[in-house]
Amino acid sequence: MDGMESEYQPKPSPIRAFQVLHASSQEAEEANTSLSDYHDYEPRLEFDDSELMAASTYLTTLPPDTEDYLKRSTSDGTIEENFEDALAGATEVYTEIADSSLDYDCFAELAETGFVEVVGDDEIGRRIIIISACHMPPSKDVHPDILLRYITSTLDKFVKQDYSVVYLHYGLTSKNKPPLSWLWKAYKAFDRNFKKNLKALYLVHPTNLIRIVWQMLRPAISVKFGKKVMYVNYLHELQQHLDLDKLCIPEQVLEYDKVLLSKNPRAAAMARQMGQTSLNSSNTNPAMNPESLSPPATQQFGVSLQFIKENNVNMIDSVPPVIRQCVDYLSQPEALETEGIFRRSANITVIKELQRACNKGEPISFRDDPHNAAVLMKTFLRDLEEPLLTFELFDDILKFQTWSNSEKPQKVKLLILERLPLDNYRLLKYIFQFLHKVQDRSCVNKMTCSNLAVVFGPNLAWPAVGQMTLHMIAPVNAFTDFILENQKTIFFI
Repeated sequence: MDGMESEYQPKPSPIRAFQVLHASSQEAEEANTSLSDYHDYEPRLEFDDSELMAASTYLTTLPPDTEDYLKRSTSDGTIEENFEDALAGATEVYTEIADSSLDYDCFAELAETGFVEVVGDDEIGRRIIIISACHMPPSKDVHPDILLRYITSTLDKFVKQDYSVVYLHYGLTSKNKPPLSWLWKAYKAFDRNFKKNLKALYLVHPTNLIRIVWQMLRPAISVKFGKKVMYVNYLHELQQHLDLDKLCIPEQVLEYDKVLLSKNPRAAAMARQMGQTSLNSSNTNPAMNPESLSPPATQQFGVSLQFIKENNVNMIDSVPPVIRQCVDYLSQPEALETEGIFRRSANITVIKELQRACNKGEPISFRDDPHNAAVLMKTFLRDLEEPLLTFELFDDILKFQTWSNSEKPQKVKLLILERLPLDNYRLLKYIFQFLHKVQDRSCVNKMTCSNLAVVFGPNLAWPAVGQMTLHMIAPVNAFTDFILENQKTIFFI
């Protein structure tokens, strides 16, 4: 009997497990990546974090296997890229969500809220996805499972290439906040395809709720995934990594950031300093930077095709030298067969060095890395003063999905052959002829026509005013996919 008693170990309760985690959250947070040291002001929304102290009110709603995960330590580093195997039912949860009947009317309404937006690419071609809590609909209007299906179906279009997510936490209230158990279900719903290509998850204006929940889930989350999460206490910190002008940040979030800065003079001073530095580096005032009026003749990035043509007498068939160098390098068999070519990002420092060398007319070296050439090629297209498919054609491209299948061939030819300027046509033809080679090796490089369309579409067309939205990306990608599939008849190859 004594021996039996000595072997018995009482099972720790979930409440006790939470209390230990909560008591150490201040210390544990130091392990999280953060963009600043300013944590002295805690935002107050329509609800506070007191609900976390009443552990019994929600811990019982977590999945039954969560307690085991809360007791598990990640210090041994064994849970890495294959950590989904340790999450019971992860694949089943995702399959259930993906295969369940979709309420497209509800999806259309959610799309109109701007809750999830895809706002183009960052400096090295990674897609940026914005999730705004202030636009999240009330829980009484949209069931959390429908919300999750909408998020997964939206992100599924973009997660095959590298991407970043910016979560704007301000605006999450007691009215639109999903239950805590939903967060766990959401994490399990996002399978390896979603996690492996995520390069950064920025949590903007985090509250103690965010930090404590993160600490609770930490034992069950991959170490590598955890390193991708960064706290952003003020928007100016995000400016170090992303162009805020491209993010379409809601006005109420901008106003809230000003309120936070007013309560922290040190952070406000840093924001002003960074804002001035950004202004000086952007050279938006031509009078302050005479060189901006006349770029060097060797410039290829950030100028027009006409400028490049006028300053490169040896340019063949309207193809800029940098594009020809990229294509020549990537046309080598070993480069063409690189898995994920055009879908993977590259080192931003290397890309900027290649841009500077190219703009100075210096020889460039891709350092035996096809991804450098692929990213540089996309960067060139994205930096053109006017998109290759021109502003004039953009509205027609947005109508592509409304055309019948019988209309599409004729209307696309009309846009490409008759309305596209000759120099643009020649460069477009040159690029798509090369992309045909890439697609032809899709069995090895995994880049099908649809994958290439997702990568290149937003780099070929964008609006003259405002940013590219989620509604715009779908027809642009479909239009690009159609050209890739039918380029022999369109370009008369």
